[in-house]
Amino acid sequence: MPNLRIEEPHDDATLEDWRYVHNEIIPADPLSLDDVRERVTRNHLEVAYLGDALVGCSTVRPPTDDTATATVIARILPAHRRQGFGEQLYEQGLERARRLGAEVIETIVLGTNSDGLEFARKHGFVEVDRYVADVDEIWHTLRLT
Repeated sequence: MPNLRIEEPHDDATLEDWRYVHNEIIPADPLSLDDVRERVTRNHLEVAYLGDALVGCSTVRPPTDDTATATVIARILPAHRRQGFGEQLYEQGLERARRLGAEVIETIVLGTNSDGLEFARKHGFVEVDRYVADVDEIWHTLRLT
């Protein structure tokens, strides 16, 4: 399996790549470029490429002062799924979360993303909560066991 090039977004072009993947996977909650510029100030974002092809993106929400829980989210565009790329992106995010002091790892998956739910469950996550957002979509919070 070819290795991905995973990098932190460092300019508007790579922030736009991150935004594109996010909005393709989560159309119920589209972000603007300004939203992503703000998000990168509080979360660790990465973009994944295979050669020059955009494959996916990830988010690691670091643990806060009052909890040792980090959120790790890996998103892979549909054309690149089931090739091991999600595994690479997820493992890198998991390592980052642990380096940041996370003792508990969670992820959040949009209910309509059946591939994402399957991936999370296959990697040891179990559902601990679900909620309906303003956009009338169900979001699942899963915790790594």
